Amino acid sequence: MLKRKIYNRLLEWKRSSKGSTALLIDGARRVGKSFVAEQFAKKEYKSHIIIDFGNAPNDILDLFENESYDLDLFFAKLGAFYSTVLHRHESLIVFDEVQQFPRARQLIKYLVADGRYDFLETGSLIRLKKNTENIIIPSEEEHIEMFPLDFEEFLWAMGDEATFPLIKKCFDEKKPLGQALHRKIMNDFRQYVLVGGMPQSILAYMNGKDFAASDEAKRRILRLYRDDVSKFASGYEEKVYAVIDGIPAQLSKKEKKYQLSSISKSARFREYEDSFIWLNEAMVVNTSFNSTDPNIGLALSADHATQKCYMADTGLLVTQTFMDRDFTDNELYKAILFDKLDINEGMIMENIVAQMLRSSGHKLYFYSRSDTANRENHMEIDFLITANKRISPIEVKSANYRSHSSLDKFLKKFNKTTGAPYILYPKDVMEKDGIWHLPLYMAMLL
Repeated sequence: MLKRKIYNRLLEWKRSSKGSTALLIDGARRVGKSFVAEQFAKKEYKSHIIIDFGNAPNDILDLFENESYDLDLFFAKLGAFYSTVLHRHESLIVFDEVQQFPRARQLIKYLVADGRYDFLETGSLIRLKKNTENIIIPSEEEHIEMFPLDFEEFLWAMGDEATFPLIKKCFDEKKPLGQALHRKIMNDFRQYVLVGGMPQSILAYMNGKDFAASDEAKRRILRLYRDDVSKFASGYEEKVYAVIDGIPAQLSKKEKKYQLSSISKSARFREYEDSFIWLNEAMVVNTSFNSTDPNIGLALSADHATQKCYMADTGLLVTQTFMDRDFTDNELYKAILFDKLDINEGMIMENIVAQMLRSSGHKLYFYSRSDTANRENHMEIDFLITANKRISPIEVKSANYRSHSSLDKFLKKFNKTTGAPYILYPKDVMEKDGIWHLPLYMAMLL
Protein backbone atom coordinates (compact mmCIF):
# COMPACT_ATOMS: atom_id res chain seq x y z
CA MET A 1 0.00 0.00 0.00
CA LEU A 2 1.33 3.44 -0.95
CA LYS A 3 1.29 6.04 1.80
CA ARG A 4 -0.20 9.34 0.59
CA LYS A 5 -0.06 12.77 2.21
CA ILE A 6 -3.59 13.57 1.12
CA TYR A 7 -4.83 11.06 3.70
CA ASN A 8 -3.99 13.56 6.46
CA ARG A 9 -6.06 16.18 4.66
CA LEU A 10 -9.01 13.79 4.66
CA LEU A 11 -8.58 13.30 8.39
CA GLU A 12 -8.50 17.07 8.91
CA TRP A 13 -11.66 17.49 6.83
CA LYS A 14 -13.49 14.86 8.90
CA ARG A 15 -12.36 16.48 12.14
CA SER A 16 -13.16 20.08 11.21
CA SER A 17 -16.24 19.58 9.03
CA LYS A 18 -18.14 17.21 11.31
CA GLY A 19 -20.53 16.46 8.46
CA SER A 20 -21.21 20.10 7.51
CA THR A 21 -19.57 19.73 4.08
CA ALA A 22 -18.80 17.07 1.52
CA LEU A 23 -15.26 16.71 0.21
CA LEU A 24 -14.46 16.40 -3.50
CA ILE A 25 -11.07 14.97 -4.56
CA ASP A 26 -10.21 16.12 -8.07
CA GLY A 27 -7.32 14.56 -9.96
CA ALA A 28 -6.13 12.90 -13.14
CA ARG A 29 -7.20 9.39 -13.95
CA ARG A 30 -5.08 6.69 -12.27
CA VAL A 31 -3.61 9.13 -9.75
CA GLY A 32 -5.00 7.11 -6.83
CA LYS A 33 -8.22 8.94 -5.87
CA SER A 34 -10.41 5.87 -5.59
CA PHE A 35 -7.80 3.92 -3.64
CA VAL A 36 -7.25 6.59 -0.99
CA ALA A 37 -11.01 7.15 -0.68
CA GLU A 38 -11.57 3.43 -0.07
CA GLN A 39 -8.75 3.20 2.48
CA PHE A 40 -10.11 6.25 4.29
CA ALA A 41 -13.63 4.80 4.34
CA LYS A 42 -12.45 1.45 5.70
CA LYS A 43 -10.16 2.83 8.40
CA GLU A 44 -12.04 5.87 9.68
CA TYR A 45 -15.73 4.85 9.64
CA LYS A 46 -17.89 2.15 11.18
CA SER A 47 -19.39 1.37 7.76
CA HIS A 48 -19.24 2.76 4.26
CA ILE A 49 -20.75 2.53 0.78
CA ILE A 50 -18.78 3.21 -2.41
CA ILE A 51 -20.84 4.02 -5.50
CA ASP A 52 -18.78 3.87 -8.69
CA PHE A 53 -20.68 6.02 -11.16
CA GLY A 54 -18.43 4.79 -13.94
CA ASN A 55 -20.12 1.42 -13.57
CA ALA A 56 -23.21 1.99 -11.43
CA PRO A 57 -26.24 -0.29 -12.07
CA ASN A 58 -29.42 1.26 -13.42
CA ASP A 59 -31.24 0.61 -10.14
CA ILE A 60 -28.85 2.98 -8.34
CA LEU A 61 -29.03 5.65 -11.05
CA ASP A 62 -32.83 5.46 -10.93
CA LEU A 63 -32.72 5.81 -7.14
CA PHE A 64 -30.80 9.09 -7.49
CA GLU A 65 -33.00 10.35 -10.31
CA ASN A 66 -36.44 9.53 -9.00
CA GLU A 67 -36.41 8.70 -5.29
CA SER A 68 -34.13 11.23 -3.62
CA TYR A 69 -37.11 13.33 -2.48
CA ASP A 70 -37.67 10.92 0.43
CA LEU A 71 -34.26 10.58 2.11
CA ASP A 72 -35.47 8.03 4.67
CA LEU A 73 -36.46 5.67 1.86
CA PHE A 74 -33.44 6.70 -0.25
CA PHE A 75 -30.93 5.68 2.42
CA ALA A 76 -32.88 2.54 3.32
CA LYS A 77 -32.78 1.36 -0.30
CA LEU A 78 -29.13 2.35 -0.69
CA GLY A 79 -28.13 0.36 2.37
CA ALA A 80 -30.18 -2.63 1.27
CA PHE A 81 -28.71 -2.64 -2.24
CA TYR A 82 -25.13 -2.64 -0.92
CA SER A 83 -25.97 -4.90 2.05
CA THR A 84 -24.56 -2.28 4.42
CA VAL A 85 -25.95 -0.94 7.68
CA LEU A 86 -25.53 2.82 7.81
CA HIS A 87 -24.86 4.43 11.19
CA ARG A 88 -25.66 8.06 11.97
CA HIS A 89 -22.50 10.17 12.03
CA GLU A 90 -20.36 7.03 11.70
CA SER A 91 -20.80 6.08 8.05
CA LEU A 92 -19.24 7.44 4.87
CA ILE A 93 -20.84 7.36 1.42
CA VAL A 94 -18.36 7.74 -1.46
CA PHE A 95 -19.43 8.99 -4.88
CA ASP A 96 -16.60 7.65 -7.06
CA GLU A 97 -16.12 9.18 -10.54
CA VAL A 98 -18.95 11.58 -9.77
CA GLN A 99 -18.39 13.47 -13.03
CA GLN A 100 -20.07 10.55 -14.79
CA PHE A 101 -23.36 11.36 -13.05
CA PRO A 102 -23.72 15.11 -12.27
CA ARG A 103 -27.14 14.56 -10.70
CA ALA A 104 -25.46 12.88 -7.70
CA ARG A 105 -23.18 15.88 -7.24
CA GLN A 106 -26.13 18.27 -7.25
CA LEU A 107 -27.82 16.22 -4.50
CA ILE A 108 -24.87 16.86 -2.15
CA LYS A 109 -26.56 20.05 -0.96
CA TYR A 110 -29.52 18.12 0.41
CA LEU A 111 -27.60 15.07 1.60
CA VAL A 112 -25.24 17.23 3.66
CA ALA A 113 -28.14 19.27 5.04
CA ASP A 114 -29.79 16.02 6.15
CA GLY A 115 -26.78 15.50 8.42
CA ARG A 116 -26.91 11.74 8.87
CA TYR A 117 -23.73 10.65 7.11
CA ASP A 118 -20.46 11.96 5.68
CA PHE A 119 -19.96 12.26 1.91
CA LEU A 120 -16.76 12.04 -0.13
CA GLU A 121 -16.59 12.49 -3.89
CA THR A 122 -13.85 11.67 -6.39
CA GLY A 123 -13.71 12.84 -9.96
CA SER A 124 -11.75 13.95 -12.97
CA LEU A 125 -12.77 16.53 -15.57
CA ILE A 126 -15.28 17.67 -12.97
CA ARG A 127 -15.00 21.34 -13.97
CA LEU A 128 -15.70 20.85 -17.65
CA LYS A 129 -18.88 22.54 -18.83
CA LYS A 130 -20.45 19.27 -20.01
CA ASN A 131 -20.10 17.88 -16.47
CA THR A 132 -21.61 20.90 -14.73
CA GLU A 133 -24.28 22.18 -17.10
CA ASN A 134 -27.87 21.85 -15.88
CA ILE A 135 -26.77 21.38 -12.25
CA ILE A 136 -26.16 23.77 -9.40
CA ILE A 137 -22.69 23.26 -7.90
CA PRO A 138 -23.25 22.77 -4.16
CA SER A 139 -21.71 25.40 -1.89
CA GLU A 140 -21.46 22.65 0.76
CA GLU A 141 -18.68 21.01 -1.25
CA GLU A 142 -15.02 21.44 -0.30
CA HIS A 143 -12.54 20.78 -3.10
CA ILE A 144 -8.96 19.46 -3.02
CA GLU A 145 -6.65 18.40 -5.82
CA MET A 146 -4.71 15.14 -5.86
CA PHE A 147 -1.43 14.88 -7.74
CA PRO A 148 0.98 12.04 -8.57
CA LEU A 149 3.21 10.92 -5.70
CA ASP A 150 5.82 13.55 -4.87
CA PHE A 151 9.47 12.72 -4.21
CA GLU A 152 8.95 12.26 -0.47
CA GLU A 153 6.05 9.85 -1.08
CA PHE A 154 8.24 8.00 -3.59
CA LEU A 155 10.92 7.60 -0.93
CA TRP A 156 8.27 6.27 1.46
CA ALA A 157 7.29 3.70 -1.16
CA MET A 158 10.96 2.66 -1.37
CA GLY A 159 10.97 2.14 2.40
CA ASP A 160 12.85 5.35 3.23
CA GLU A 161 11.22 7.69 5.75
CA ALA A 162 14.49 9.11 7.12
CA THR A 163 15.97 10.99 4.17
CA PHE A 164 13.42 13.68 3.42
CA PRO A 165 13.32 15.19 6.94
CA LEU A 166 17.08 15.73 6.56
CA ILE A 167 16.57 17.32 3.13
CA LYS A 168 14.05 19.72 4.66
CA LYS A 169 16.40 20.54 7.55
CA CYS A 170 19.20 21.42 5.12
CA PHE A 171 16.78 23.45 3.02
CA ASP A 172 15.52 25.40 6.03
CA GLU A 173 19.05 26.08 7.25
CA LYS A 174 20.46 26.52 3.72
CA LYS A 175 23.26 24.08 4.44
CA PRO A 176 24.80 21.56 2.01
CA LEU A 177 24.06 17.89 2.58
CA GLY A 178 27.57 16.74 1.77
CA GLN A 179 28.88 14.98 -1.30
CA ALA A 180 28.10 11.38 -0.33
CA LEU A 181 24.51 11.99 0.84
CA HIS A 182 23.74 14.33 -2.04
CA ARG A 183 24.97 11.72 -4.54
CA LYS A 184 22.77 9.08 -2.92
CA ILE A 185 19.68 11.34 -2.96
CA MET A 186 20.29 12.34 -6.59
CA ASN A 187 20.42 8.65 -7.49
CA ASP A 188 17.01 8.15 -5.83
CA PHE A 189 15.72 11.30 -7.49
CA ARG A 190 16.74 10.07 -10.94
CA GLN A 191 14.78 6.89 -10.32
CA TYR A 192 11.78 9.03 -9.35
CA VAL A 193 12.10 11.10 -12.54
CA LEU A 194 12.05 7.95 -14.67
CA VAL A 195 9.34 6.04 -12.82
CA GLY A 196 7.20 9.10 -12.12
CA GLY A 197 4.52 9.44 -9.49
CA MET A 198 1.63 7.41 -10.89
CA PRO A 199 0.80 4.64 -8.37
CA GLN A 200 0.61 1.84 -10.97
CA SER A 201 4.06 2.72 -12.30
CA ILE A 202 5.61 2.83 -8.83
CA LEU A 203 4.03 -0.46 -7.76
CA ALA A 204 5.33 -2.12 -10.93
CA TYR A 205 8.81 -0.69 -10.34
CA MET A 206 8.91 -1.75 -6.69
CA ASN A 207 8.90 -5.43 -7.71
CA GLY A 208 12.66 -5.72 -8.22
CA LYS A 209 13.25 -2.14 -9.44
CA ASP A 210 11.87 -3.15 -12.82
CA PHE A 211 11.95 -0.17 -15.21
CA ALA A 212 10.44 -2.26 -18.02
CA ALA A 213 7.37 -3.10 -15.90
CA SER A 214 7.07 0.55 -14.88
CA ASP A 215 7.27 1.63 -18.52
CA GLU A 216 4.51 -0.78 -19.51
CA ALA A 217 2.28 0.54 -16.71
CA LYS A 218 2.84 4.08 -17.98
CA ARG A 219 2.03 3.06 -21.53
CA ARG A 220 -1.30 1.68 -20.31
CA ILE A 221 -2.04 4.98 -18.58
CA LEU A 222 -1.19 6.98 -21.70
CA ARG A 223 -3.46 4.75 -23.78
CA LEU A 224 -6.23 5.26 -21.23
CA TYR A 225 -5.80 9.03 -21.54
CA ARG A 226 -6.14 8.79 -25.30
CA ASP A 227 -9.32 6.74 -24.88
CA ASP A 228 -10.66 9.45 -22.57
CA VAL A 229 -9.99 12.07 -25.23
CA SER A 230 -12.06 10.17 -27.76
CA LYS A 231 -14.91 9.84 -25.24
CA PHE A 232 -14.96 13.20 -23.52
CA ALA A 233 -13.47 15.67 -26.02
CA SER A 234 -15.91 14.87 -28.78
CA GLY A 235 -15.79 17.35 -31.63
CA TYR A 236 -12.22 18.50 -31.07
CA GLU A 237 -10.45 15.28 -30.12
CA GLU A 238 -8.01 15.50 -33.03
CA LYS A 239 -6.82 18.88 -31.79
CA VAL A 240 -6.33 17.48 -28.27
CA TYR A 241 -4.31 14.59 -29.70
CA ALA A 242 -2.19 17.05 -31.68
CA VAL A 243 -1.45 19.19 -28.62
CA ILE A 244 -0.50 16.33 -26.32
CA ASP A 245 1.55 14.56 -29.01
CA GLY A 246 3.51 17.76 -29.55
CA ILE A 247 4.53 18.28 -25.91
CA PRO A 248 7.89 16.44 -26.00
CA ALA A 249 9.01 18.31 -29.11
CA GLN A 250 7.91 21.66 -27.68
CA LEU A 251 9.72 21.09 -24.39
CA SER A 252 12.90 19.95 -26.11
CA LYS A 253 13.34 23.41 -27.66
CA LYS A 254 15.44 26.11 -26.02
CA GLU A 255 12.36 28.32 -25.62
CA LYS A 256 9.69 25.94 -24.42
CA LYS A 257 6.59 28.03 -25.15
CA TYR A 258 4.04 26.00 -27.06
CA GLN A 259 4.22 27.03 -30.72
CA LEU A 260 1.05 26.05 -32.57
CA SER A 261 2.84 26.59 -35.87
CA SER A 262 4.52 23.24 -35.26
CA ILE A 263 1.09 21.60 -35.61
CA SER A 264 0.01 23.66 -38.59
CA LYS A 265 1.28 26.89 -40.10
CA SER A 266 -2.30 28.18 -40.14
CA ALA A 267 -3.13 27.10 -36.57
CA ARG A 268 -4.43 29.84 -34.25
CA PHE A 269 -4.76 29.79 -30.47
CA ARG A 270 -8.51 30.42 -30.53
CA GLU A 271 -8.93 27.20 -32.56
CA TYR A 272 -6.97 25.14 -30.01
CA GLU A 273 -7.94 26.91 -26.79
CA ASP A 274 -10.53 24.25 -25.87
CA SER A 275 -7.89 21.55 -26.33
CA PHE A 276 -5.50 23.19 -23.86
CA ILE A 277 -8.37 23.73 -21.41
CA TRP A 278 -9.44 20.09 -21.71
CA LEU A 279 -5.95 18.76 -20.96
CA ASN A 280 -5.56 21.17 -18.06
CA GLU A 281 -8.95 20.29 -16.57
CA ALA A 282 -8.17 16.59 -16.97
CA MET A 283 -4.95 17.32 -15.02
CA VAL A 284 -3.00 15.48 -17.72
CA VAL A 285 -0.82 18.56 -18.14
CA ASN A 286 0.47 21.40 -16.00
CA THR A 287 0.03 24.68 -17.80
CA SER A 288 2.34 27.64 -17.16
CA PHE A 289 1.39 31.14 -18.32
CA ASN A 290 3.60 34.06 -19.25
CA SER A 291 3.31 36.79 -16.60
CA THR A 292 4.04 39.83 -18.75
CA ASP A 293 4.38 42.31 -15.87
CA PRO A 294 5.31 40.67 -12.54
CA ASN A 295 5.22 44.09 -10.87
CA ILE A 296 1.42 44.01 -10.81
CA GLY A 297 1.04 40.35 -9.86
CA LEU A 298 1.45 37.05 -11.63
CA ALA A 299 -2.20 36.20 -12.27
CA LEU A 300 -3.19 39.76 -13.15
CA SER A 301 -0.64 39.97 -15.97
CA ALA A 302 -0.91 36.38 -17.22
CA ASP A 303 -1.05 36.03 -21.00
CA HIS A 304 -3.10 32.87 -21.52
CA ALA A 305 -2.25 32.75 -25.20
CA THR A 306 1.45 32.37 -24.37
CA GLN A 307 1.93 29.22 -22.36
CA LYS A 308 4.13 26.25 -21.67
CA CYS A 309 2.57 22.82 -21.48
CA TYR A 310 4.24 20.31 -19.17
CA MET A 311 3.15 16.73 -18.60
CA ALA A 312 1.62 16.45 -15.13
CA ASP A 313 3.79 13.39 -14.48
CA THR A 314 7.41 13.37 -15.67
CA GLY A 315 7.53 9.58 -15.78
CA LEU A 316 4.72 9.69 -18.34
CA LEU A 317 6.69 12.28 -20.34
CA VAL A 318 9.74 9.97 -20.40
CA THR A 319 7.59 7.16 -21.77
CA GLN A 320 5.63 9.37 -24.17
CA THR A 321 8.84 10.68 -25.72
CA PHE A 322 9.62 7.15 -26.95
CA MET A 323 6.04 5.88 -27.17
CA ASP A 324 6.47 4.68 -30.76
CA ARG A 325 9.51 2.55 -29.90
CA ASP A 326 10.26 -0.34 -27.60
CA PHE A 327 11.28 0.37 -24.00
CA THR A 328 14.79 -0.93 -24.68
CA ASP A 329 15.28 1.90 -27.21
CA ASN A 330 14.50 4.60 -24.65
CA GLU A 331 17.87 6.33 -24.27
CA LEU A 332 16.58 8.59 -21.52
CA TYR A 333 16.62 5.77 -18.98
CA LYS A 334 20.34 5.11 -19.36
CA ALA A 335 21.23 8.78 -19.70
CA ILE A 336 19.39 9.84 -16.54
CA LEU A 337 20.45 6.85 -14.44
CA PHE A 338 24.15 7.30 -15.21
CA ASP A 339 24.06 11.11 -15.01
CA LYS A 340 25.10 11.46 -18.63
CA LEU A 341 22.08 13.34 -19.82
CA ASP A 342 22.96 15.20 -22.97
CA ILE A 343 19.65 14.89 -24.79
CA ASN A 344 16.46 16.66 -23.77
CA GLU A 345 18.02 17.59 -20.42
CA GLY A 346 16.09 20.81 -20.10
CA MET A 347 12.86 19.10 -21.10
CA ILE A 348 13.01 16.46 -18.37
CA MET A 349 14.36 18.60 -15.53
CA GLU A 350 12.12 21.58 -16.21
CA ASN A 351 9.11 19.25 -16.36
CA ILE A 352 9.92 17.66 -12.99
CA VAL A 353 10.34 21.09 -11.41
CA ALA A 354 6.95 22.15 -12.81
CA GLN A 355 5.45 18.96 -11.38
CA MET A 356 6.93 19.53 -7.93
CA LEU A 357 5.97 23.21 -7.78
CA ARG A 358 2.41 22.39 -8.84
CA SER A 359 1.99 19.61 -6.26
CA SER A 360 3.29 22.01 -3.60
CA GLY A 361 0.38 24.33 -4.31
CA HIS A 362 1.90 26.83 -6.73
CA LYS A 363 0.17 27.99 -9.89
CA LEU A 364 2.72 28.01 -12.70
CA TYR A 365 4.00 31.21 -14.30
CA PHE A 366 7.11 32.17 -16.25
CA TYR A 367 8.51 35.38 -17.68
CA SER A 368 9.42 35.73 -21.33
CA ARG A 369 10.15 38.87 -23.26
CA SER A 370 11.79 39.22 -26.65
CA ASP A 371 13.37 42.59 -27.43
CA THR A 372 16.02 42.60 -30.15
CA ALA A 373 16.30 46.38 -29.99
CA ASN A 374 17.26 46.39 -26.31
CA ARG A 375 19.01 43.24 -25.09
CA GLU A 376 18.49 44.30 -21.48
CA ASN A 377 14.77 43.58 -21.94
CA HIS A 378 15.34 40.24 -23.68
CA MET A 379 15.04 37.48 -21.10
CA GLU A 380 13.48 34.12 -20.25
CA ILE A 381 12.81 33.00 -16.65
CA ASP A 382 11.64 29.40 -16.23
CA PHE A 383 9.34 29.88 -13.23
CA LEU A 384 7.99 32.63 -11.00
CA ILE A 385 6.51 31.93 -7.57
CA THR A 386 5.07 34.23 -4.92
CA ALA A 387 6.37 34.00 -1.36
CA ASN A 388 5.83 36.56 1.40
CA LYS A 389 4.23 38.95 -1.09
CA ARG A 390 7.38 38.98 -3.21
CA ILE A 391 8.19 37.24 -6.49
CA SER A 392 10.99 34.69 -6.58
CA PRO A 393 12.44 33.86 -10.02
CA ILE A 394 13.57 30.28 -10.59
CA GLU A 395 15.95 29.01 -13.26
CA VAL A 396 16.52 25.32 -13.98
CA LYS A 397 20.13 24.63 -14.98
CA SER A 398 22.45 21.76 -15.78
CA ALA A 399 25.43 21.00 -13.57
CA ASN A 400 27.83 22.71 -15.98
CA TYR A 401 25.92 25.90 -16.70
CA ARG A 402 28.14 28.95 -17.18
CA SER A 403 25.91 32.00 -16.79
CA HIS A 404 22.48 33.23 -15.74
CA SER A 405 22.15 36.44 -17.73
CA SER A 406 18.34 36.34 -17.86
CA LEU A 407 18.16 35.98 -14.09
CA ASP A 408 20.57 38.89 -13.59
CA LYS A 409 18.53 41.11 -15.90
CA PHE A 410 15.27 40.11 -14.21
CA LEU A 411 16.65 40.95 -10.76
CA LYS A 412 17.75 44.35 -12.02
CA LYS A 413 14.47 45.15 -13.78
CA PHE A 414 12.10 43.99 -11.02
CA ASN A 415 14.25 44.64 -7.96
CA LYS A 416 11.44 46.34 -6.03
CA THR A 417 9.18 43.27 -6.01
CA THR A 418 11.72 40.46 -6.19
CA GLY A 419 12.29 38.00 -3.38
CA ALA A 420 14.97 35.34 -3.09
CA PRO A 421 16.20 34.12 -6.51
CA TYR A 422 16.88 30.41 -7.03
CA ILE A 423 18.80 28.21 -9.41
CA LEU A 424 17.78 24.55 -9.32
CA TYR A 425 20.49 22.21 -10.55
CA PRO A 426 21.96 18.73 -9.94
CA LYS A 427 24.54 19.85 -7.36
CA ASP A 428 24.46 20.51 -3.61
CA VAL A 429 23.25 23.64 -1.78
CA MET A 430 25.33 26.74 -2.47
CA GLU A 431 24.94 30.52 -2.27
CA LYS A 432 26.73 32.60 -4.90
CA ASP A 433 26.30 36.23 -5.93
CA GLY A 434 23.15 36.51 -3.82
CA ILE A 435 21.50 33.58 -5.62
CA TRP A 436 20.60 30.36 -3.84
CA HIS A 437 21.65 27.26 -5.78
CA LEU A 438 19.57 24.28 -4.68
CA PRO A 439 19.53 20.63 -5.76
CA LEU A 440 16.59 19.79 -8.00
CA TYR A 441 14.95 17.59 -5.37
CA MET A 442 14.42 20.66 -3.16
CA ALA A 443 12.03 22.26 -5.66
CA MET A 444 9.03 20.89 -3.76
CA LEU A 445 10.11 22.85 -0.65
CA LEU A 446 9.96 26.26 -2.33
